[in-house]
Amino acid sequence: MAEPDLLSSARRAVFLDAATVDRDDLDFAVLDGAVPGWVRCERTPADPEAIIERLRGADIAITNKVVLDHEVLTRSPHLRLICAAATGFNNIDVAAARELGIAVANARDYATDSVAQHVMALLLTLVTRLDDYRADIRAGRWSESDQFCLLDHPIRTLSGMRMGIVGRGVLGQATARLAEAFGMQVSYAASLRDDADPAADNGRVPLPALLATSDVISLHCPLTDATRNLIDEDALDRLGPDGLLINTARGGLVEPRALARALREGRLGGAGIDVLEPEPPPSDHPLLAADLPRLVLTPHTAWAARSARQAVLEEIAANIRAFAAGEPRNRVD
Repeated sequence: MAEPDLLSSARRAVFLDAATVDRDDLDFAVLDGAVPGWVRCERTPADPEAIIERLRGADIAITNKVVLDHEVLTRSPHLRLICAAATGFNNIDVAAARELGIAVANARDYATDSVAQHVMALLLTLVTRLDDYRADIRAGRWSESDQFCLLDHPIRTLSGMRMGIVGRGVLGQATARLAEAFGMQVSYAASLRDDADPAADNGRVPLPALLATSDVISLHCPLTDATRNLIDEDALDRLGPDGLLINTARGGLVEPRALARALREGRLGGAGIDVLEPEPPPSDHPLLAADLPRLVLTPHTAWAARSARQAVLEEIAANIRAFAAGEPRNRVD
């Protein structure tokens, strides 16, 4: 059944946390054209009462990280559509939305190039020991050297290395293409879903074997009950002292204390991490410790190229138009 025309009837659309995607460098005209009127809030306090007040009378809510739980949704009777300004939607109570007849749509495939190149940036930083050599230069060691270069940190080449990718979606495949361009051999992990069809896993490798046979593991899977702490003590031991771990997916995929121990004890060759849990991380988060060797940490910026952030707005606008036309798009409810 076609949805009623939202474009002509919408009283109010609210972007609850626009500052999470915009730094005054995006063109919001695409949203202006998708809905008759909307309000852009740079930030919204986490307090449910503040969220409910922002949504008063709104037909459409756009949220990146603001939590829309059962209470908020129940007390927002005009809501018809929630657009996640991200692929992840764990901040939205989808079950409550379904119960209340509120559609939920996410943004997909908007940051593919940005994420894939960030994976390679983290990996290249690790194998070229870029951070170590930059630190040596800042400490004056190159100026004090008795020869023309420093050779204190062993450098590896990607060509011939084996990359194991966990998650064969758009991001995993884009990363694989770049890895192969560097001469890497790529394998994918078998599906981690309990209901996965074994026939669909043809050519994929069970995760324990993938860990044991890969030089690099790159995570591109969603965070679910089945994948939480997927990379734990045992997984890191399988990857081994020369292995490298890259995580640009979700912080909860990696057990942080286990990773910190493996790095300190030399049981892992290095890690490139773009995501932690929670975010922003507390100052005492295990992976923020200053003494961790061979860790390259970035503040959840793999997705954040300007082109990718602009594409988020285009995805939201497309989801609104599709819903209004009775042709739902990217629905997750």
